Amino acid sequence: MAREIKFSLVYRDMWQSSGKYQPRVDQLVRVAPAIVDMGCFDRVESNGGAFEQVNLLYGENPNISVRKWTAPFHKAGIQTHMLERGLNALRMYPVPADVRELMFKVKKAQGTDIARSFCGLNDHRNLKLSVEYAKKAGMISQAALSITHSPVHTVEYYMGVVDHLVEYGTDEICLKDMAGVGRPTDLGRLVAEIKKKYPHIKVQYHGHTGPGFSPASMLEVARAGADYLDVAVEPLSWGKVHPDVITIRDMMKADGFLVKDLNMDAYMEVRRLTQEFIDDFLGYWINPTNSQMTSLLVGCGLPGGMMGSMMADLKGFKAAINASEAANGKPVSSLDSLMVQLFREVEYVWPRLGYPPLVTPFSQYVKNTALMNLLALSQNKPRFSTIDKDTWGMIQGKMGNLPGPLAPEIVELAKEKGMEFHTENPQDNYPDELPKFRQMMKEEGWDEGEDQEELFELAMHERQYRDYRSGVAKQRFNTELEDFKAKAGAPIKVVRPVVEVPKFDIAEYTARFPKAVAVQAPVKGKMLWQVDVDDRSCAPVAGTKVKKGEAMGYVQAYYGMEEIVPAINGRVVAVLAEQGTDVAKGEIVAFVEA
Repeated sequence: MAREIKFSLVYRDMWQSSGKYQPRVDQLVRVAPAIVDMGCFDRVESNGGAFEQVNLLYGENPNISVRKWTAPFHKAGIQTHMLERGLNALRMYPVPADVRELMFKVKKAQGTDIARSFCGLNDHRNLKLSVEYAKKAGMISQAALSITHSPVHTVEYYMGVVDHLVEYGTDEICLKDMAGVGRPTDLGRLVAEIKKKYPHIKVQYHGHTGPGFSPASMLEVARAGADYLDVAVEPLSWGKVHPDVITIRDMMKADGFLVKDLNMDAYMEVRRLTQEFIDDFLGYWINPTNSQMTSLLVGCGLPGGMMGSMMADLKGFKAAINASEAANGKPVSSLDSLMVQLFREVEYVWPRLGYPPLVTPFSQYVKNTALMNLLALSQNKPRFSTIDKDTWGMIQGKMGNLPGPLAPEIVELAKEKGMEFHTENPQDNYPDELPKFRQMMKEEGWDEGEDQEELFELAMHERQYRDYRSGVAKQRFNTELEDFKAKAGAPIKVVRPVVEVPKFDIAEYTARFPKAVAVQAPVKGKMLWQVDVDDRSCAPVAGTKVKKGEAMGYVQAYYGMEEIVPAINGRVVAVLAEQGTDVAKGEIVAFVEA
């Protein structure tokens, strides 16, 4: 008898892979009935990852969004699944265990059925609590393997991870082929091994279309025993995103699998509404190149969703690199030439940094290092002259074990800087914090919310949540939207809310933090707390630890990047400069207290 293949619509990831923002809750509620009416989906990816943080960034409560978005699918008997990053949960840096546990309780109460949990390093230790907490909350635990292609990422390697995940009690395994570079035959072998050894485990495949392998990969994993395939819909399918359900469904049907019927009228309605949302405002943040596939991604292995930010980075660095090239008598590089150079540099850097799978946030670390190497080489400086602190944290093992060995020159460089390598469980470095955030909510007079969901948001995304509560986030988003519309020549219809934002001059900051030491911009230029991010809320929050002499940020000058380094070890108590703003030489950008 023919076996059924089931489909999951990754509506959340469609948007995240295309641009910066996701639909508003009123838009999600409008499109949900049409998705249900398509009749071909057993699952919908509804939240998690950057989805909820993005809600905060444009001033929307993510808890309301998740509850309203999941409700129509539950009513129709369609399962919903979220994406979370293991040790990092819903953000880009580690999360205390008590906050991670609360997350699963909250998301289950809000209507999320399945927790898809991944570790960008495939360190099973970072997924152990995710599996345990998901099941304790009554969710289905789906542990994900971060798929890439390298000499160390073999079927045997992945099966070693699977063995641990099954031991921890996971219900399902997802092959998260986030860059779409997994080779079809290898993926088929991996699924076959999982099904042979653990026949009770459900397997779901998630593959991006950027380099073009994913339709073949879907056929291979289906033949090997996979149960679910992640698909998308137009106008966001294909390109750097995911295969379209129409093509994959017909391909499976032609191969003899049972598939559910697809209501084309409903498909066209989902397509129409999605385009309407793009035209409304979301399209301003979607890079046109994301609609194109490119074989250039095969070699470097970078996720297609990074192409937009990567090209923006290259444009920002181009003037500095060209100036150095000209000063050193070298031919000046075009943007296309720099792109090829960057891809090649990623291929050079990646194995030397231990082959971390190129998924958030490790794809950013590898790309940033490659970008800084290009700048250094143009200035006749050695590679790895500049490595940011987050990348050093990965190198040192603070976030988990790297899949492969570090190159000797990286180990030697770490020793020269007096850095230590870590082997302990990464979670042990992050003590519980919920009592601290409960006290914060009492002091602010805020309610913890239904099922403690507001407490969770504060603990997970403190800075963004505070900006949401104060109205600053909506004001900032509306200003950004107005700027885009003005540049496009469209009429400006957005009304800025009047928001009282507390401001302090330098004297006031000095009075508030008498023991703090000022951190100053070394040169005139653009403030970059993170090199590859255009989000103004990415500056370090109060309490962030910094080390004397280690870069806590950068200033992009006309000739290149300059590090911002604190004079003492301590914690950030105040940040005065936003990401992307212009700063003067000597301007105070933050205060640090020992």
